[in-house]
Order: sequence, then structure tokens, then C-alpha cells
Amino acid sequence: MAEEKKEVVSPQGTEMQEIDLIELAQKLWAERRLILKVCGIAVVVALVVAFSIPKEYSTTVTLAPEMNSRAGSSMSTLAAMAGINLSGSKGDDALSPELYPDIVNSTPFLVDLFDVQVKSLDEKIDTTLYNYMAEHQRSSWFSVVLSSPFKALGWVASLFKKDKDSEEELVPLGEREGVLSLTPDENGIMNAIKGHINVMVDEKSGVTTLTVLMQDPLISATVTDTVMHNLQKYITDYRTNKARHDLAFTEQLYAEAKADYEKAQQAYADFVDSNQNIIRQSVMVEQERLQNEMNLTYQVYTQVAQQLQMAKAKVQEITPVYTVVQPATVPLRAAKPSKVLILIGFVFLAGVGCSCWILFLRDMVKDWRKSPSDVTQQA
Repeated sequence: MAEEKKEVVSPQGTEMQEIDLIELAQKLWAERRLILKVCGIAVVVALVVAFSIPKEYSTTVTLAPEMNSRAGSSMSTLAAMAGINLSGSKGDDALSPELYPDIVNSTPFLVDLFDVQVKSLDEKIDTTLYNYMAEHQRSSWFSVVLSSPFKALGWVASLFKKDKDSEEELVPLGEREGVLSLTPDENGIMNAIKGHINVMVDEKSGVTTLTVLMQDPLISATVTDTVMHNLQKYITDYRTNKARHDLAFTEQLYAEAKADYEKAQQAYADFVDSNQNIIRQSVMVEQERLQNEMNLTYQVYTQVAQQLQMAKAKVQEITPVYTVVQPATVPLRAAKPSKVLILIGFVFLAGVGCSCWILFLRDMVKDWRKSPSDVTQQA
């Protein structure tokens, strides 16, 4: 008997579930006007929000680094033909491509962008990047409304600060000495610039993709090109720093060795010219001493000259070369905001929210409102 009840209950459970789904669909269909009305309001709100958000233009550049193994082998081959050994330059420290995003987001790198000259496409703006980010950024009306209370609190808090402290905080960046320090305004602009720059590195190929978002297409392309060149310069200076110092020191040694050789050569020539046809042991000894000194300085001179050529070749070998696969170009269309995605998102959320209200929340609210009255009637 127990088994018969289970068999009967199981089909009934499935049938009840199908009936419940049909009832839910019928319930939504009966309230279709309300759903369409809510979705229509969502369309209007989405359009208002989408057209209130300022346009942002995206510029992307792609850099492909030179393969170090090929460059090093070709340079080593040419150096070997000249009798120079570059095997000691293979273990030089170099920046990993994974660190490029950290370099671009570092404070010194971003501060160097403050003085970059930018010009808008309509030529109405011609100023530095710092002034552009501080004075020429457009914001949506709802972001202004939401940020107003925080600005008011900040203004009230600033009234309680001492005048001396505020004067010290507002010292311009160029007038401070010692460690790098920023005012609150400068720190805010730096974070704003950081939020508009994105660097991605492919770990396998080492290809670097740099993207900059700005509210003007020409400024977006200008900042992208500047960041790209600054990054290349930073990496080149880092990788060749020690080699360039070694080259400068070798050049100094080369100049000194050349001067010593020329001095010894001139002393030997003057002595020989002034003691011709004189056959004395002391003269021959002095002449031999001067000749040996000249030969010694010449050997030093030739060795330092070889080291100088090796130092020059080493700097050339470790200097990174980047191929610009995709240069910075002025974008023709805005990348943000995506009005279609905003519209679809608002309509979807409005439809789901209205459906949940019709199916579940409205009955729960009605039951909640009736429960206090039932309690009072029973009392």
C-alpha cells in the first residue's frame, strides 16, 4: 500500500508543478500592461542616463619588443669579427614586461605627465594635462548630485583646519625639495590620470597594449603617444644605465691613455732629435727608457681603445628596440558610454523587478498588511 501511494503522489507532484508554472505565466500575462509600463519608464530613464554620461574616446597602441636572443647573437657575431668579446653582457638585469603596468601607475611616471601639452580637436582647449583634468572634465548630473554631500562635508572639515597647515599643503609641486610629496589636489589629479590609462602585457609574446580613455579624441591620442614614448624611454634608461656609466668611464680612461701616449711619444721624439750623432751610454739608456715608456703607454692606449669599442657595442646590444604594431591614431567614435548596453540593462532589470513584484512581493506585502488586523480581531 505504501508503494502505491508513492506512485500516485509522484505524478501528481509533477502535474502540480506544471500547473504552477502555467499559473505563473498566466499571472504575468494578466499584468502585461503593468510590465510594459514599467519597461517603458525604464527606457526613458536609461536614455536620460545614457545621454547624461560624457563621451570618452579610446586610443590603443600595441608594442612588440625585440627578441633579445636574436639581437644579442647578431651583435655578438659582429663584435667577434672585430676581436671583441661580449659574453660578459649576457647576464644584465632587465625589467620584466609584467612590471610595465606598475611602471605606468607609479607616482613619478604619472607626475611627469602633468606638464604634457594637450589640445582639443575643436582647438578650444590648449593647456597642460594637469589643467585639463582639473578644469575641463565634464561630469553627469547624477554624479554631481551624489558627490555634493561629500564635497560639502569636505568644505566644512576644511574650515576647522589651521591656516598654517593649509598653506603648507598648497605649496606647488615645483617649489618643494627633497622627497616627492603631493598636495591633495595633485594626488586627486594623479589618481584621475591613472584611472584613464590601462596597460596589458601578453606573458607569452611580450606584446604590450596601452589604452587611454579621454573625453576628447585628439587629447586621447596625444596622451597615448606620450605615455608610449615615456615608457620606452624609462625601459631604455633602466636597461642601459650601468652600461652607459661604464661607457662614460671608459671614455674618460681612453682620453687619459691617449694623452699619456702622446706625451710619451713627444718626449721620446724630442730626446732623439736633440741627441743625434751622440754615442754615449747614458744617452742610449735614456733613449731606451723613453722608448719603453712610450711602448708601455701605447699598449695601455690600445687596450683601453678596445674596451671603449666593447662598451659602445654593449650599450647598443642591450638597448631595447620596440616595434610599434598599432600606432596612436585619433579615434572617430566614442568608446563610452554604450547606450545600447545601458538601455538593455535598465529594461532587463525593470522587467525582472516588476515580475518579482507581481509573483511574490505583492502577495507578501498584502499578507503583511492583513496580519495586524487579524490579530486585533482575534483579540
